[in-house]
Amino acid sequence: MNQAFVDAIEASPVIGAVKSEEGLKRCLTSEVGVIFILFGDICNIGDIVRQVKDSGKLAMVHMDLIAGLSTREISVDFIKKYTAADGIISTKPTLIKHAGELGLYTVQRFFMLDSLAFENITRQIGAAHPDVIEVLPGLMPKIIRRLTKLCTIPVIAGGLIGDREDVMAMLDAGAMAISSTNESTWFL
Repeated sequence: MNQAFVDAIEASPVIGAVKSEEGLKRCLTSEVGVIFILFGDICNIGDIVRQVKDSGKLAMVHMDLIAGLSTREISVDFIKKYTAADGIISTKPTLIKHAGELGLYTVQRFFMLDSLAFENITRQIGAAHPDVIEVLPGLMPKIIRRLTKLCTIPVIAGGLIGDREDVMAMLDAGAMAISSTNESTWFL
């Protein structure tokens, strides 16, 4: 686990998750310290990351959502070599593991669909060794509480979080932070 990354998230427990250029511009004016980049392509991802970095925020690229990137480790090499990204987000353990080996911060994203998905988390994090995990949808206080007791890796709750009450419920359940595309949460 990269303690500097964990410290940055704890210092700013609302993470801006941006899915458009317009959303990015608004998020850059907020107090969030970490931005999850959920849009772009191989032609513009460097420019998007540069805007985030120029604003003094950490830039995390969601590898699975950038058009033109493959699901192979060479895509992580591309992000490392051609952008100034601080790290990556992915559902793919091989990408997370490779990014960690390259010194990038890592967030492994999990979709909590059923008990099998829950049970699969510990196996996958054992293989990939992410810095933190993100669980979606985030509005599951009982599951977040159970997961944070089971897992030694910090947990971010994401998805469907829309207001201060949601943010506080997830933090109270044990999540170290929340990620949200809902712009009102960026300015809480």
